[in-house]
Amino acid sequence: MSTIQDVARRAGVSNSTVSNVLNGRTNRMRADTLARIEAAIQELGFQPNRAARLLKTGHTPLIGLLVPSIANPSYAALGQEVETAARQQGHRVLMGNTHRSPENEMEFFADLLSHGARGVIVFSSLLDDSYFQQYVERGLVVVSFDSRPGHDRTPVVDYVSMDNFAAGRLAVDHLRGFGHSRLAFLSASGQTTSRREKIAGFLAAAQEAGIADSVQVLSGRTCSEYGDAEMAEVGRALAGEVAASAAPPTGVVTINDMLAIGFIAGLAERGLRVPEDISVVGMDNILLATLVSPPLTSIGGPLTEMAHTMIDRVVQRLADPGIAPAEFLFAPALVPRGSVGPPRMAR
Repeated sequence: MSTIQDVARRAGVSNSTVSNVLNGRTNRMRADTLARIEAAIQELGFQPNRAARLLKTGHTPLIGLLVPSIANPSYAALGQEVETAARQQGHRVLMGNTHRSPENEMEFFADLLSHGARGVIVFSSLLDDSYFQQYVERGLVVVSFDSRPGHDRTPVVDYVSMDNFAAGRLAVDHLRGFGHSRLAFLSASGQTTSRREKIAGFLAAAQEAGIADSVQVLSGRTCSEYGDAEMAEVGRALAGEVAASAAPPTGVVTINDMLAIGFIAGLAERGLRVPEDISVVGMDNILLATLVSPPLTSIGGPLTEMAHTMIDRVVQRLADPGIAPAEFLFAPALVPRGSVGPPRMAR
């Protein structure tokens, strides 16, 4: 079995230099040195002793990644970016589904600590995240994704998110540009920080455009409290509600792309076409948005940049616990596709 000394001899470097690579400390290392070490590790089939590292440092190079439900492709897409960013810094990622349950999240926190993991990224956006405090005090470095810090207390974790308020405004502005004035925002039961801010941005833009009296917010019922795994079904059900209304909206904004995809399918089942009868704007800009018919106009954030920011914060604050938690807010971008057009009366 190869040792760290064998790798160092093969690469022509010191043991400590190899150790720096194994622990993700490569920022100041020359590219050719890093390449020699990585080649030596591969050639020798070297496997670092995780148990020994835990005994020596008190933690392992593992980062927890907790998502509401992998059934939503948006979490899978960002999870892949997070894993790529973590690997580049010598860390591995362990993923778990929480279904936005504080109890589930706390169980995962405890498990991670017991296995020597000291960093975790949580896709939660629950309105109350005060329970993070007790695990931060136990040494866990937490990054909360898709959420914002409360205004009534000093944050104890990092917050990374797309500007969801701006995303709601952006969707209205896009539909207004095509001449739509009768709009609806479609969501699911269970309020989260991100859902609340998207709706607030939608309503604020409608107010400024002078169309507040002709917009509405509809929430579909879900079996679970937040319904992250049920979004397509919620969208399909809401299509029936919209189609049956006396004055249906001509433009619709959805809380995410999966709800939009289900909504478009539900409209088709009722003989309504997109965008001829109703225009649709989704959120998240997942790959499936390009594969439906018509392709879905959607709003999303810079996934790669957000993922790298989250991993950087975990690694930096593990190395220096004195770094204060901060918020990182990323601007949304709208990707226009075929699901938005002028309302029928304009055509």
